[in-house]
Amino acid sequence: MIMSAKSIGIPDGTEVRIPLGKLKKSPKNARKTPHSGAAIEALAASIAAKGILQNLVVEPEVDGEGAATGFFCVTIGEGRRLAQLLRVKRKEIKKNELIRCVIDTANDPHEISLDENVTRERMHPADEFEAFRKLADERGLGAEEIAARFGVTAHVVRQRLRLGAVSPRLVQLYRDGDLTLEQLMAFAITDDHARQEAVHERLPFDPDAATIRRLLTETHVAATDRRARFVGLEAYTEAGGTVLRDLFTEDRGGYLEDVALLDLLVTARLGREADTLRAAEGWKWTEAHLDFPHAHGMRRVYPHPVELSAEDQAALQAVQTEFDRLTEQHQTAEELPDDVDARFGELEAEIERLEAKRQAYDATDVARGGAFVVLNHDGAVRVERGFIRPEDEKPGAETGPESGAEARDDEDGDGEEGAQDGEDDEGAADEEDENQRLSDALVRDLTAYRTLGLRLNLSEQPDVAIVAVTHALAAQIFYLGANAHVVGIQPVRTDLAAHADGIEDTPAGKSWSDHHGNWARQMPRDVAGLWEFVAELDHDSRMALFAHCVALTVNAVKLPFDRRPRALVAGRRLAEAVALDMTAYWRPTVRSYLGRVTKANILEAVREGVGGEAAERLTDMKKADMAQAAEQLLAATGWLPTLLRTAVPQGQADAQSEAEGSEFRSEAAE
Repeated sequence: MIMSAKSIGIPDGTEVRIPLGKLKKSPKNARKTPHSGAAIEALAASIAAKGILQNLVVEPEVDGEGAATGFFCVTIGEGRRLAQLLRVKRKEIKKNELIRCVIDTANDPHEISLDENVTRERMHPADEFEAFRKLADERGLGAEEIAARFGVTAHVVRQRLRLGAVSPRLVQLYRDGDLTLEQLMAFAITDDHARQEAVHERLPFDPDAATIRRLLTETHVAATDRRARFVGLEAYTEAGGTVLRDLFTEDRGGYLEDVALLDLLVTARLGREADTLRAAEGWKWTEAHLDFPHAHGMRRVYPHPVELSAEDQAALQAVQTEFDRLTEQHQTAEELPDDVDARFGELEAEIERLEAKRQAYDATDVARGGAFVVLNHDGAVRVERGFIRPEDEKPGAETGPESGAEARDDEDGDGEEGAQDGEDDEGAADEEDENQRLSDALVRDLTAYRTLGLRLNLSEQPDVAIVAVTHALAAQIFYLGANAHVVGIQPVRTDLAAHADGIEDTPAGKSWSDHHGNWARQMPRDVAGLWEFVAELDHDSRMALFAHCVALTVNAVKLPFDRRPRALVAGRRLAEAVALDMTAYWRPTVRSYLGRVTKANILEAVREGVGGEAAERLTDMKKADMAQAAEQLLAATGWLPTLLRTAVPQGQADAQSEAEGSEFRSEAAE
């Protein structure tokens, strides 16, 4: 029941102060959905800083007989009442705090409650951004202080301050509806008005935010870049570098603005690493490079197996015994204690250090050789050892006129491999002496007949042909310029690192490098002993070496200017023949694929790999977020782009279909 203001002795429209405990929520309030917790928090913060700026509107509560109960129902201002109750709970004010109210019994409570929530318009967001900026500039308030006064987080305040600092010209375009809020947020990544406006002039029609951010940061280096990870943001900023941060997206550490300083720090640290390596291991030289210098033109030597010293063998045995004991003690534990886990790590590192001593370079190779210190694509240091400069080769070593080209063609980025070569065996010398007694024409004539005989006999002995071909390939692959092969087969190698950035650092790339290095370590140091090495291998080992050498020459790279349709078809046939499954070597990530294709391509990949429903959920995402989400969704699916898929040969497909049909018929018969 409503009681008139006159009946309780208070004129309608009178401003009064009523104890908070005497105020109640009006049952006639038009707002039925409760205020959010964030809204009440913001009101509480605002009231704490500035007081209640707008009076509450109330009506006296009466009982069933029309008598005043002493309480008042809040028609307008329920949020402010709840905010004050929150402050009571926090002991900021007392529960009987006096609240300024206006008595209203003349208007319909429900109508004025509805009017309060409907007939008002929020200020334009741009006005809000500039107002926050004014508080910071004119009153010197920090983000935390502003946040406390308005009940929002400091991060939200920083975002609004950043938006308020965008070029006034672009803010006006936002007011006029010519820029979206998302686009304005992208411009806010920098506070350089001239740069913002210059990028705006370059934009295509209706660009997405990602394009704007990319153009604004195209001269910077992302914090995820290998150089930034190698140096570290702390060292970079201590050296005077500045970091640009995007407050509106997950920027993963921001963007480094001083690229020249970053490169200087990278070069200096790599140089220190190279100096430390040279002093510790005794190499004649070490060179620091950002990327591996594939065109180095040097031969590479590898370490050879050696016996551990008695001291190292005893240490290894002791460490291995402790490792085995701990493993047995905790084999049933679901989770290891921190100290045990740390000890396992120490033991594993020590075992790896001692095992590494089983391989050693010859002292002479170390004294005349060197190592490259390069930066891996994950930001870690990579050391490639055992390179011999041409001028440091032993006198009389065979280098060959094509040595530089061979080095440039080196597939796995390691330079030329294998052992020292030279044709100094006595048989060759004796034959040369005998030939000196014959004319050149006769020697040519006789050796032509001999070559014909070799061809005829070899054509009937495939096992020996495999030895000859393997010898020819290995001589050219593992020995620099070794003209030691009689079979006219020349391996042509393609440097894959020139086509796919970082490919040598992938698990597959490292696996190939290890495989290649394992063969190189087994090669005889003198190429003159290579034939015996190949001939004395057992059949399986010889075929494995042959396959490795042939594999090194495979080139199925498709270039825009390269017209090799028949070769690419042969590449597909080879993939079918070896049952290539690229899921073992490649997976779709933001870096490898998803961040380099359109949103339509991303959605198609998810649709194929996961399903239409999953793709539909990503439709409204920004491209960067979509790519990240797609990477997670596709991680366990085995999805591959068309270029990496291997078709099942027709014969196998028919056999597989027949087998599936037989299985189905058997089940049906049962």
